Amino acid sequence: MRVAIVGATGRLGSLAARLVQDAPDLELHAAVGSADSLDAVNGADVIFDATRLEVSRRVVEHAVNALIPVVVGTSGWTAQRIAELGTVHSPVCVIPNFSLGSVLGSAIAALAAPFFDTVDVVETHHAGKLDSPSGTAVRTAELIADARRRVGLEGAVPGAGQDARGQLVAGVPVHSLRQAGVVAEQVVTLGRLGESLRIEHVTTSSESYAEGILLALRSAPDLRGIVVGLDALLDLPGLS
Repeated sequence: MRVAIVGATGRLGSLAARLVQDAPDLELHAAVGSADSLDAVNGADVIFDATRLEVSRRVVEHAVNALIPVVVGTSGWTAQRIAELGTVHSPVCVIPNFSLGSVLGSAIAALAAPFFDTVDVVETHHAGKLDSPSGTAVRTAELIADARRRVGLEGAVPGAGQDARGQLVAGVPVHSLRQAGVVAEQVVTLGRLGESLRIEHVTTSSESYAEGILLALRSAPDLRGIVVGLDALLDLPGLS
């Protein structure tokens, strides 16, 4: 399968390029930078996007117009922005986080959310990460909000929106830290009368993304429409 990578010089893109080159069933069709022409990706069986949101939008548009499946690893694709894509005639697979542990942590938080009164998401990334909140934190908040909505808990969690309570994402407070010496961390803290639950995931190396990247690339051509989250490819229980 021929894979074209856009954003191939960045952290995630360079990892994807190495994985593709090492995989016997994959071939690196093109490796281009965020500022390069997208014509080089034409003829690929799947495109891997690891850029910035403004570039990612052009990559997705190009992929959809060319009917090439695309795996989006770029942060910033909120539920609203994904909905704006409308109907697509080739697969668009948006993956906020390729780490299995992170996906499981978000899934567990969504399962627990309807049973607790308050919830906060705190995400920490390396100092060079420009966007906030992270795509993973946005996805986690959206999953939590969906889980609460299914049991009739509409709107923001109690107390949300107060000063210093973080940015509201789907009614869930999300706090972002950018620090040297960190790869990626996320902590979801849920509280109810007399107890609290803390769900923590720590990424110590970007190698944790390898399995998820390969799964997404190999799955993309067989998908239909827009698919969000690695959990959709893993068929995790308890999630919509």
